[in-house]
Amino acid sequence: MKVFESEVLVPGWLKNGSPLAGLQKAVAEACGKKAAPIRVAMVGKNRLGHVCEMEALGGLTNPKSLLPSGVFDYRQRKTERTSSFNAVMLIPTGVDCAIGGHAGDATPAARLLASQCDHLVLHPNVVNASDINEQADNCLYVEGSLICRLMMGTIGLQKVRQNRVLLVTEERPEAPHIVDNTINCAEGARATLGMDIQDVVVLEEGLEMKTGVAESGRVTGAINGLANLLDILQSKRSSYDAVALATRITPHIDTVELHRAYFGQGGPNPWGGVEAVLTHTTSTVLNAPTAHAPTMSSEAIRTERWGVVEPRKAAEVISSTYLFCVLKGLNRAPRVVTNPTGAYDPSMLSAEDISCLVIPDGCVGLPTLAAVEQGIPVIAVRNNTNLMRNDLNELPFRAGQLKYAENYYEAAGMLAAMRNGVSTSTLQRPMLPIRIERYSRGKKAASNGNGKVTLANGNGNGKAKVNGKANGQTNGHVVNGAKA
Repeated sequence: MKVFESEVLVPGWLKNGSPLAGLQKAVAEACGKKAAPIRVAMVGKNRLGHVCEMEALGGLTNPKSLLPSGVFDYRQRKTERTSSFNAVMLIPTGVDCAIGGHAGDATPAARLLASQCDHLVLHPNVVNASDINEQADNCLYVEGSLICRLMMGTIGLQKVRQNRVLLVTEERPEAPHIVDNTINCAEGARATLGMDIQDVVVLEEGLEMKTGVAESGRVTGAINGLANLLDILQSKRSSYDAVALATRITPHIDTVELHRAYFGQGGPNPWGGVEAVLTHTTSTVLNAPTAHAPTMSSEAIRTERWGVVEPRKAAEVISSTYLFCVLKGLNRAPRVVTNPTGAYDPSMLSAEDISCLVIPDGCVGLPTLAAVEQGIPVIAVRNNTNLMRNDLNELPFRAGQLKYAENYYEAAGMLAAMRNGVSTSTLQRPMLPIRIERYSRGKKAASNGNGKVTLANGNGNGKAKVNGKANGQTNGHVVNGAKA
């Protein structure tokens, strides 16, 4: 069993039917019978069609025996509940988002958006900042694949008072102090947060996690040794509610070169992609919240002197474990409820309870496509630039479903307007007039708002002419061919 990355071309993707169905067909053909998709993203298009990059779990005899829930499983919501206002905030991992693409640097934006919601559902990438996690009290810390399934309607999220967290790390014979620091971090979380961490599993044979970069520049990675980890986690499933993983990641280039490039020149967080692949897999298999912290190589810890770095990356250079943010997030991460019916349950959020999705402009993954299908409004933030090259206007959104915000200040204002039933079009200036349509018997005459009327198709007896005159008799409106 191993995780691999692949590019999938989807010709004619948006020409017919559901975007989700079209993407599912292309991905299924690429995976075959012995692999299952774990993470899927549209990255742009070329002359042959739209380009999808995916990570998949390969070498499986029967994918459904390991992954009973597929990433494309879907349940259509029948209504939107309005008893509370709940938004989802996504900042995809590994695509170099200007805001949130580094070390928890989207936390201020998340706290602002949360102030306009009853609940803000977000994933670890938004607020994880090594030893820092300052998410607001009404934020729900939810692993990325679980957010996909929430939007697809196949799981619900149940708020908890506290989770039993299992910590999994690995032996480091060349640097035993790394394991000591990891355990000390867990002890510190117990002593300061009152966390319920009873066990630490130390793998004698760790995972083989390696960074990588896809054709688009999006960060990805490969993983070996997953089977042993999953066996251990499944054997202990009754003893925990959430899993914190702290393991080493091997760079695809020289370690020092990678660190110097990231901290010196910029670019996407090199570890985030393979971390997302790992947690997508474990959360899907276990139906439990999971999050990962990378342990740096001992060589880098011993030799590197970073100096003063860019603010967005500062949290990375003051920590040796990167773990505390994960523990704090998992402490109260919501429980996963499988196969929700959509019936009202005050203790749970399901697709029916999601009022809006907030994404960086150009980012198209399963949550965005699910929002299109579910009729959930989407706010795209233009100044959160990234590597993705998608035009959201190409997707079959309903009229008014897709809104653009220049920044997160404006996005927060849009959430406030939506929550309070104020149409954002009424806040814009110049304020566009109402579109007027006039009908005669069997004919439709559409007005452009300046009094001029153009006949539409039909063979009725009524007539409509310029300036609203009907049968040459009146300057009033035409109603079913009669004078108004």
